[in-house]
Amino acid sequence: MLIETGIGEKFDAKYSDIYGIEKTTTLPDELKKAGLALDDVDIVINTHLHFDHCGWNTRREHRRVISTFPRARYFIQRGEWEHALHPTERDQASYVMECFRPAETQTEFLEGNHEIVPGIRVEVASGHTRDLQCVWIESEGQYACFISDLVPTRAHLPYPWIMSFDLYPMETLANRHRLLPQIVERDALVIFPHDPEVPWARLEESGGKMIAQASI
Repeated sequence: MLIETGIGEKFDAKYSDIYGIEKTTTLPDELKKAGLALDDVDIVINTHLHFDHCGWNTRREHRRVISTFPRARYFIQRGEWEHALHPTERDQASYVMECFRPAETQTEFLEGNHEIVPGIRVEVASGHTRDLQCVWIESEGQYACFISDLVPTRAHLPYPWIMSFDLYPMETLANRHRLLPQIVERDALVIFPHDPEVPWARLEESGGKMIAQASI
């Protein structure tokens, strides 16, 4: 199972310069290092369909763009898929259809919170997009939460420090107030998708503020 597939490879030099893309490896190469082939992946969960989160859902093969993982089921909220196909003028640059559309026949569309397999469930937490979903992982009484762009880095842990990218900032604020205390209560490992130095950490609440403790 993969949660997100990263930015992919379908960009040119201009695109790389605009977004500051620095690539030293690829997702398929990293899977290979772990002893996994592309057809070993059974499930892909995308929290949303911005290109930097679903770029490796597909890959180029000669002149075609095909699904990267031929045996996988891809899981996304139906509302996010529909919005990705018809984005607004404000966020249309965030959606690159060749990153996700070629895998449509393998995609399962969710309507709200859903258990993917025992121990893995998604929870809708709108704000960044209307149908953003976080991923909860439970194993042997321990928890982790891939919080996605609800809290992209530990610098965004203060409740009102909200990205200008968020389409619904007040919903971001409300969902942070809802989810972050749950993460503290469960002593869950919170996983940040965009933090270049601290990919995951435990949280502690102090004086009404959330603080990231040392990662493991």
